[in-house]
Amino acid sequence: MAVDTTGAAEHAIAHRRGGVVQVARDSWVIARRNLRRMTRMPEIVVFGLMQPVMFVLLFTYVMGGAIRVPGGGYREFLMAGIFAQTVTFAVAGASAGIAEDMTKGLVDRFRSLPMARSAVLAGRTLADAVQTAFILLVLAMVALLVGWRVHHGVLQALGAFVLLLLLGYAFSWIGALIGLSVRSPEAATSAGLIWLFPLTFLSNAFVPVNTMPGWLQAIAYWNPFSATVQACRKLFGNPGADGAHSWPMRHPVEASALWSLLILALFSWLSVRKYRVAAG
Repeated sequence: MAVDTTGAAEHAIAHRRGGVVQVARDSWVIARRNLRRMTRMPEIVVFGLMQPVMFVLLFTYVMGGAIRVPGGGYREFLMAGIFAQTVTFAVAGASAGIAEDMTKGLVDRFRSLPMARSAVLAGRTLADAVQTAFILLVLAMVALLVGWRVHHGVLQALGAFVLLLLLGYAFSWIGALIGLSVRSPEAATSAGLIWLFPLTFLSNAFVPVNTMPGWLQAIAYWNPFSATVQACRKLFGNPGADGAHSWPMRHPVEASALWSLLILALFSWLSVRKYRVAAG
């Protein structure tokens, strides 16, 4: 006897669609909660903005005179690196925030609600992305004041900022995994920052790579962080965008997007899996 599977298939499709809609709705609810918290505690945004501004001023006026870059001034060379460093340093905030939610028992409260478990992390990372976008906007204004300029038009500049936000969003999922893996917000902050310093400095962000020892140059060229910096310099029309022999430096826009999507896919899966285990 033939079995009609049409109804079952339609039910499964509807269930999957409902699941996607629920995750999106629940994620937005969590994101709004975190965004409201940021507005009630503006010092979070203020202190998040102070560090990159200090980096801009220190590198521009203290160390910039001692660094020579091919093809132009150091101020324009510097800014793509500062932008990229700013979005990746958001990892510390994401890891500390999620660790705090875990220690305060917020996970237990969310677990008792009829909501998608992945929405807790997705909402948190989405709120962090909004905060990062605001910080980038203010930082760009500061950069214009110290002499940074865009030479390839508004559309290409917007494309560069999209790549920056994509990198920052991908790294926020690394922060989510760190926050779920440690026992306190203090440990999460330290664990979220300690590995970022070698990642950002072993790159093309602050000095030309050809000034490094040969064995370090290969690491810097294949660093995911370097790909985004190189892509931004190319799209902004800033000096230092001339490609080296490595594929990421010759195709930085493609390499930046590919690295960010790979990091996002891997660490979002690991984070959601870790959260489901933690939430029981």
